Amino acid sequence: MNMYFRLLGLWLRARRRGPVGLWDTAVTPFRVVPTDLDPLGHMTNGRYLTIMDVGRMDLMLRAGFLKKMQRAGWYPVVAGQTITYRRSLQPWQRFEIHTKVLGFDDRWGYIEQVFRAGETVYAKAYVRTRFLKRGGGSVDHDELERLAGGFPETELPQWLLDWTAATRITESAA
Repeated sequence: MNMYFRLLGLWLRARRRGPVGLWDTAVTPFRVVPTDLDPLGHMTNGRYLTIMDVGRMDLMLRAGFLKKMQRAGWYPVVAGQTITYRRSLQPWQRFEIHTKVLGFDDRWGYIEQVFRAGETVYAKAYVRTRFLKRGGGSVDHDELERLAGGFPETELPQWLLDWTAATRITESAA
């Protein structure tokens, strides 16, 4: 339920916060609230993933890409993610999540998300995404590039491509 309130607040504040480009870094502010806490009194690791969802929605909403996807009958899904925690976020602490599209390969989109309070990095995550069609099937690379208005020249880090290959689940995987 907490995420729905955050999504509503995000939607209500989006115009006031102004637009961003799809290739810009969206900075989304948050505060740690009691429903974010685990029994040890700091933000639970699962809540980071939920807040990452909200950060990606902020980027898509403020870049105007969410409406384009909806008109096309598409929706994004997370195919994989990895996160490294450096420090614990504490009750009532203000922080931001910085969300940036790193680029695309022939099948996946890659996003970096960094949790910061001031200049201090609390966690950093990488997300592998895919876009699906409401009528079934996946959005191919060329369709996505057309809807996005082209892809900038980027080079994905080799370790990210290696991570994708290493974490692939095949039909025969147990």
